[in-house]
This record gives sequence, C-alpha cells and structure tokens, in this order.
Amino acid sequence: MAEHSRGKTPILLLKTKSAPTDTYEELFSTCDNNRYAPVFVPVLEHRFKRDALDTVRQHIINRGLVPTSQKGLATYGALIFTSQRAVEAFNEVVEDIRKEGSHAVDELLPGTLPLYVVGPATARGLQALNLRCPILGEETGNGEALAGFILEHYNSLYSGVLNPPILFMVGDKRRDIIPKTLQSEQLPSDRSARVDELVIYETGEMHSFKTDFTTIWRNNADSGLKHQWIVVFSPTGCQAMLESLGLLECDTGKAKKIDGPRNILIITIGPTTRDYLINEFGFTPDVVAEKPSPEGIAEGIRAFLKLQS
Repeated sequence: MAEHSRGKTPILLLKTKSAPTDTYEELFSTCDNNRYAPVFVPVLEHRFKRDALDTVRQHIINRGLVPTSQKGLATYGALIFTSQRAVEAFNEVVEDIRKEGSHAVDELLPGTLPLYVVGPATARGLQALNLRCPILGEETGNGEALAGFILEHYNSLYSGVLNPPILFMVGDKRRDIIPKTLQSEQLPSDRSARVDELVIYETGEMHSFKTDFTTIWRNNADSGLKHQWIVVFSPTGCQAMLESLGLLECDTGKAKKIDGPRNILIITIGPTTRDYLINEFGFTPDVVAEKPSPEGIAEGIRAFLKLQS
C-alpha cells in the first residue's frame, strides 16, 4: 500500500469493491492530477440466503417473469435492484441456469421485463449478464428518486389494466422508501404497484475489518504519508473505525476533544451516516457529500481543501 501511494494521498474507501468495475476506483485513480491512491477496506460481510436464491430460480424457470401474452405466469412484471449484493445474487442464479443448459434464459427473462436499478454500479453488474431485459433508472441515484421513476414508467406499461407485482430483492438491512412509495394508500389503485420484498442476503460487520483498517492507515502513516482520507458509506463499522483512530474516550464511548487539525480526515457519503456519527458518538465528520456518488465525494473534498488553503 505504501509503495502504491508514494507521492499520493491515500483515500480509504470503507466498502467492498464493486465488480466488474468500481466507479470510485475509476474516478479517484485519475482525478485531480492523479492525486489520490484509492484503497478498499471492506466493512460488511454478506451471506446469500440459499432458500431465497432457490425462490428466485423457481420464479425464473417456471416462467413467473414472463407475461401471459408469451405463455408465462406473470407472477412479477419487473425486478428492483438497489444494492450490488442483490445483483450478485441474481447473477449467480442466472449463470447457474445457463450452465445447466435446460432452459433458454432469454425466453425466461424477456425484453418486456424491466430491471430497475438505483445507480451505475447496479446497472453495470446487470449489464454483464447480457440479458434482453431493459435496465432502467441508473440516473436516479437514490431510492426515493427511483421509486418516483418506477411509478411513472411501470404504470405506462400497463395503461388501463392491472399491473403485476414487482419483485424487490433486498438485504436484511434496508430502507423501506421504495415499497412505501409504490404502495402508498394515497395513490389511486391504478397508480400504485404491489412490491414483494425478498430478503436474499444478510449483512454483518466483517470480523477482520478493524484489524485490516488499522494496519492500512498505520502503514501509510509509518511510510511518511502525512494526510489520508476515509470515506464512510454506512453506520456499520463506524465505532470500530473511530476506536482504531483513537478518536473515542474509552470510558464514555464518545468522541475525544481534539485541538488542532487532524491528518486523517473523514467524509461521509451522505447525511444519514453523518447523523449517526453525531448522535451515537458526538463526532462530526470533516465533510458530508452533497451527492451520494464518486463525484459527490470528490467535490466535497475539493471544497474542504479550498477552504483550508
């Protein structure tokens, strides 16, 4: 890590690297005159629920995602993805069906089946499957915006007729903004859409996170790298991070009062994680991204550095 970061500012991304490519790595490997060296420090450990994967498989091979006009069951008329892990789980199911060779995937997942996504990472993961299904919503950026997009687009597909339910593959920790919005009682019956949530993976803090994180930032410091950035994406791992950096009082679990500037600066992906740090630990991050994206993180850092100069 030290060799890779020589002459560059380490930016520790507290997340699992997205596949096949990661937009944070793409941006921070080149932006601002190659100023940064991005490093991923996974915080979350994800475990697929095999019974849920089998449920998705059965829906697919039983033609549950095919409209009745194409001799299908029309159990669901669309799928929603708001996390990379859900995409990976779906990809595993589809690739397994392909390897078996008993079913034609393009017939089971037809071009009439919208795949709604919340951002570029989820879109790219699905694009790697080379399905005929349209991948929509990439530009929305968050669940609330995606829900609004789905209401408009999905209802336009079923003008004057009842739309089939939508399958939403989720983790055990998620916000409910999309189901609430699509199923709001304030919507007329011909505008709402039933959403069935299927918990397809479980999430917990990775056991090795604190040790891995400590090793990385200390090696950077020992190598003479004066400044480091830490990008925090969720409340999970925040306590371990602050403890590792020595920013919490042992007896109270609250943030220490530190005079003067710190060499390791913390930016959160948005206000939810910021508020968690403040309410839980009394710690205020140095920067909060205005947009939950690589560009939003970069803009937040630039604005902070400009004020310091």
